Amino acid sequence: MHSEQVQALPREIAETLALQALGWLANDSERAEAFLGSAGLSPDDLRERASDPEFLGFVLDHLLQDEAALIAFCEEAGLAPDRPLRARAALPGGDLPHWT
Repeated sequence: MHSEQVQALPREIAETLALQALGWLANDSERAEAFLGSAGLSPDDLRERASDPEFLGFVLDHLLQDEAALIAFCEEAGLAPDRPLRARAALPGGDLPHWT
């Protein structure tokens, strides 16, 4: 099986994109509730953890698990659909192999 290396974005751009994704998730009550539930966090925890690169990686992991949400986010943000994956590669844990 051949696996392609994802070209990571610069770290600062990746963190900014992840914060943008977090804001997008937070602005939709249904998506926000699902995210908070999967993360086991309260809204106050979000504000506290928003500057943590590992947490930002988790935000992108969450987004990347839902193709419909990923496409909607990218369309609304005017981003190419590969940008969140490239951002994820730049954050802690993003260089780990994906088994799916």
